[in-house]
Amino acid sequence: MDLAARRKHFRQLHASGCFVIPNPWDVGSARYLQGLGFQALATTSSGAAWSRGQPDGGMGLEDTLAHLREMVAATELPVNADFEAGFAPDAAGVARNVRAAIDTGIAGLSIEDSTGDAAQPLRELASAVERMRAARAAIGESGADVLLVGRAENFFAGVPDLDDAIRRLQAYAEAGADCLYAPGIQTREQIAAVVAAVAPKPVNLLIGSASPLMLDDVAALGVRRISVGGALARSAWGGFQRAAQLIAKEGRFDGFAGAASGQELNAFFRGSR
Repeated sequence: MDLAARRKHFRQLHASGCFVIPNPWDVGSARYLQGLGFQALATTSSGAAWSRGQPDGGMGLEDTLAHLREMVAATELPVNADFEAGFAPDAAGVARNVRAAIDTGIAGLSIEDSTGDAAQPLRELASAVERMRAARAAIGESGADVLLVGRAENFFAGVPDLDDAIRRLQAYAEAGADCLYAPGIQTREQIAAVVAAVAPKPVNLLIGSASPLMLDDVAALGVRRISVGGALARSAWGGFQRAAQLIAKEGRFDGFAGAASGQELNAFFRGSR
């Protein structure tokens, strides 16, 4: 699909039902997920950073834009960008950077309201809303049908206040966010409350660890899409760490048990090109 068709399809996915938008961290993982039949992908700032030997949040704007271009080119699927807090201290900078992100070919992007400052982990609501409006205006001026996701980072930033998260999400919806996201909510009650508070706009739910909730359970709560954040990357790192640590500490190689078949991987990537 061309970019316009990808973007149109991405928006249509949010109109009804519930879909999983997994988070690859490189070209290979993106192509594999496409091969499994997923209809859209989302980048992960943490997974991408770890693959470059950096902590989450360690990639700057230019590296992130390069990563987005790489991910958009990797498959034919629409790509939602984890665009962190917009890589700018002010709303004008957010708008400028969102325009640059749109130029990479993404179908959607998210803007967070966290600051990275432990003393004040969340932006003042007025400032966060101004930044969301700037992102919305930049998308409008571009003429591209890019979906904007507003993120309330309360539960990730150590301020697990559901009422405040809902107030923030409602404000971001009013400021032009198309989809709302409060990473870290987990219980059925929390999820249902967020869905009801921002209806009829769609909600993204993060499931980044083992959960008793199945796709059908989440769909029944009214969630429109499920992302996994850095969980797939962490799963890959988990296998790598276990095998490497056994070699380094005990001289054992049985950590390779369960490793993927090289023949199967070669066959898959031959067919995916």
